[in-house]
Amino acid sequence: MNIKIIDNFLNKEDFQELCALKLKKISDNEIAVYHNSIDKNNKVDSECLGHDVVRRLYKNNHQRAINLLNELNPKKVDLYEYSEFHIIEIGRNYKFPIHDDTPNKLLSGVIYLRPEKNLGTIFYKNKNGEDRNETEWKQNRAVFFSRSERETWHSYEADGKQNRIALVYNLMTNKIKKVCEIENKSYLFVKIRYLINPYLLRFLKFTI
Repeated sequence: MNIKIIDNFLNKEDFQELCALKLKKISDNEIAVYHNSIDKNNKVDSECLGHDVVRRLYKNNHQRAINLLNELNPKKVDLYEYSEFHIIEIGRNYKFPIHDDTPNKLLSGVIYLRPEKNLGTIFYKNKNGEDRNETEWKQNRAVFFSRSERETWHSYEADGKQNRIALVYNLMTNKIKKVCEIENKSYLFVKIRYLINPYLLRFLKFTI
């Protein structure tokens, strides 16, 4: 798996503003996801950042993200339709299971916000968790990859000491059939896989 790690990804203003966000209190075993997105027509949906902040994050980072996608998976660039800027907080004992991301994610990215020390993203050879490889947590470090069906296995968890807060930055599409063609995967198989898993299905739509 080709993984790109970029330190000091966000500019100082954006990083400090995101780190200063006041989020609701969660339990030690809970996850809170705050959805924020912007599409190619500048339409914004935001749960916690506000429209101006989402537009600024898009303006400051979109071309770099497109360049990364062009480097990691150039055939997917033309499928781009919208960007996600989700804030995700997990309790100190929370563990997200090993997964390979939904096919509507063209470029998957995470920027570590706070605290100063925690656990980074963990990548694996397969779903069974073989060949565990953890990226070191560092504030304002970004980790990007372009997912591939049943290949880009990864997970994340907190360190048991403090809650873990990150910005998830994804380049997205609804053209799942085109994604499958590029990845040389069966669209029918992918569709069945997600239709039988309601948890995964809620994260994407099946469109041509």
